[in-house]
Amino acid sequence: MDQEDRIALFLDYENLALGARDHLGGGMFDFRPIADALAERGRVVVRRAYADWSYFDEDRRMLTRSHVELIEIPQRMGASRKNAADIKMAVDAIELAFERDYISTFVICSGDSDFTPLVHKLRELNKQVIGVGVEKSTSALLPPACDEFLYYDRLEGVDLPPARERRPARPARNARPEPQQAEPVEPEPHPVPEEPARDAESLAVLVAQTVAGLQGSSGGEVTASRLKRTLLRKDPTFSQSDYGFRTFGELLRYLATNRVIELTEGPAKGDPEVYLPEHGDQEVAFGLLGSVVQDLAGRDGQVALSGLKNQLRRARPDFSEKKLGYRSFLQFCKAAATAGVVDLHWSAEADDYLLSVPPA
Repeated sequence: MDQEDRIALFLDYENLALGARDHLGGGMFDFRPIADALAERGRVVVRRAYADWSYFDEDRRMLTRSHVELIEIPQRMGASRKNAADIKMAVDAIELAFERDYISTFVICSGDSDFTPLVHKLRELNKQVIGVGVEKSTSALLPPACDEFLYYDRLEGVDLPPARERRPARPARNARPEPQQAEPVEPEPHPVPEEPARDAESLAVLVAQTVAGLQGSSGGEVTASRLKRTLLRKDPTFSQSDYGFRTFGELLRYLATNRVIELTEGPAKGDPEVYLPEHGDQEVAFGLLGSVVQDLAGRDGQVALSGLKNQLRRARPDFSEKKLGYRSFLQFCKAAATAGVVDLHWSAEADDYLLSVPPA
């Protein structure tokens, strides 16, 4: 238990509840999915929600059953209820950060960008900050400020009235044949399996570039846990479930099967070491570059870098230097030159890099 993260949870309840009702089909906000998501991340020792509870009578009962302390922010004549709740919540969070050293993680449940300075201050105090908000009502400024940001709509257990099902007000038009009412159900199965496939390319690029960056900056081993932390630092909204995977380990095994990365046993059980394949695909890609340069070389035996990538893709449509961990095509060509596959130099006359195949 001593090794578990202690979590303090602060809910800007009006922002969350109204955001859920306005953008998630008018349904009642449910606290349970947030509680379950945080239970996976540590031990929640403080739960506080801020609102004028006379406006949220049913919600008050639901939160009380979940052991959330309700902080009353009554609406006063001529005063802003929103600002009063925000200020009280920010003051309480900072006070707790100083008084309770054992609290390592603060969860700010709001999509309001006004809490961005609070997030920055908590991180200055060496606290991890997790944000939670409804996607369509969350300011674009808040998620990048957090260590991790969870969209309420994507949490396990949130029942979303599918927007797609509302679209099928078509039955009125096709009211005669009843069997056609089954049509609204058809669009649902398609996006679910298609999503991972559609995002597989961007996922492979993101992971390969991150692993390459970690290997280049530290030279040490890259474990799965370290990779996940780095991905969250790059994009606090990152979640393997958005790509169709239940766990991060499942995502890594998928990428290893597709030769984007390789996995070996790590220093701890369940935390494998991740690295880019040093042979295989990279050698094949270098060989492809050498053969294309040789085929395209003019009388002087040289080829300009501009347009060369398109020529490689004609020969091999799935070519991507980013899958190999290179941030640009030029970086890939420089690596090939270092390996002796091609010669590469800058030409002021051509105003471009020129490549040639070295003599055998």
